[in-house]
Amino acid sequence: MHNSSNNNSGGGTEFFLDITSEMCPMTFVRTKLLIERMAPGAIAEIRLSGAEPLRNVPRSVSAAGHTVLSLVAENADAGPAGTHRLRIQKA
Repeated sequence: MHNSSNNNSGGGTEFFLDITSEMCPMTFVRTKLLIERMAPGAIAEIRLSGAEPLRNVPRSVSAAGHTVLSLVAENADAGPAGTHRLRIQKA
């Protein structure tokens, strides 16, 4: 299941998107739709898994001119196929 929300928690607008059940190219399509709803400078956290989304989503976000703030594995032992959290900032 994928979901997105925004949460205004004092530190700026935060968005969350879980695309762990999505396959490419839908991983970036869902990410792009979220970015379109965000204000410039807003930050989003995207939860993704699998080698292909892990490689393609951050690259596509950067290519679109946005900033990749971090990419962190939820479980350090999971390797590239595991679940990761990607934080981005809209340009």
